[in-house]
Amino acid sequence: MQVIDAKGIYYRDLNQKVREAVAKGEKEVLLKNVNGQYYIGDGLNGESTITIEGVPGNDLAAFMDGPTLIVKDNAQDNISNTMNSGKVIIHGNAGDVLGYGMRGGKLHIRGNVGYRVGIHMKGYKKQAPVIIAGGKAGDFFGEYMAGGILILLNLDGEKDSRPTVGDYAGTGMHGGVIFIRGEVDKKLCGAEVGITDPDEEDIKLLKEHLTDYCKDFNLNIDEIMKGSFKKLTPASLRPYGNLYAY
Repeated sequence: MQVIDAKGIYYRDLNQKVREAVAKGEKEVLLKNVNGQYYIGDGLNGESTITIEGVPGNDLAAFMDGPTLIVKDNAQDNISNTMNSGKVIIHGNAGDVLGYGMRGGKLHIRGNVGYRVGIHMKGYKKQAPVIIAGGKAGDFFGEYMAGGILILLNLDGEKDSRPTVGDYAGTGMHGGVIFIRGEVDKKLCGAEVGITDPDEEDIKLLKEHLTDYCKDFNLNIDEIMKGSFKKLTPASLRPYGNLYAY
């Protein structure tokens, strides 16, 4: 394992050190004392695992294609922007605009997430990106979503009386699927989505993805699956078609 102390290092210099470690074939990299440095893991390929101690800055894992990033603390905004493959594991909370245009791979967050999570998320053929958050989400969850899977679990709901998901969930959604553990108020959702109960195939899919999630955070899959889920899907493939074409 290569250990890099990020204390006081300018973000460009830190990322150069990370790229050099991966380029020489290092499979395990530990970044200590990270404090807001941007762009960690951006554009990296291969199968390296990079563990981050501290809070990384914006655009973590953007355009990443393969590696695994493990953040032992909270993380900021724009994680997994246009990520193609790989995995990001956040042990705390995360910020806004997670998974923007995400094309593949997995983003697992133990805690709460902010606004516009999964915006413009997309899938292609067998490639389906997955974002799972263990807490609550802010407004515009799954906005303009075109593919992939969003799962919101509200695992700590008894400590937080806010709604599981904020306003305008699924606004402009025209592909993919959203699963929310617990009840969903239709008034909080965009007009473009329908709310149903998951069927047997959905439950199988949920258990598959949540088993992997639970391994990352040492959680009990059976306890999570005891909760009821709601499924949000697009009511139209062209939700705003009449605004631009007649």
